[in-house]
Amino acid sequence: PPQVGQSHAMTANLASRPLARLPPEVNRTLYVRNLPFNVSSEDMHEIFGKYGALRQIRLGTTKATKGTAYVVYEDIYDAKQACEHLSGFNVANRYLIVLYHQSGKATQSVERRAAETARLQREHGVSGTQT
Repeated sequence: PPQVGQSHAMTANLASRPLARLPPEVNRTLYVRNLPFNVSSEDMHEIFGKYGALRQIRLGTTKATKGTAYVVYEDIYDAKQACEHLSGFNVANRYLIVLYHQSGKATQSVERRAAETARLQREHGVSGTQT
């Protein structure tokens, strides 16, 4: 039964969700690449809005960011569904690349680990490739 102040719809929605923990990279913000340069905000809402309520869409406008966008969902599960279903989706003969947005700290951490791995490989005379 629903708690005081909680609707039946909200209870049903929560009950239908899987209890498994989401991978740590999953978040509400998606980074989209390989968009057609002429894609509009309306096009993006039509494509990504099918998977849930959107909080924000930011299309790249500079020479370096054109063809990219950030899509922010209200709900993390909607973002997960969109990422899973729209990766590889064809828009105007371009296949979308949809990734979870990673903060600068996460990227720096990955770069730091890669540099440390390369240093250890040199130090120990191994290539890092499997035979």
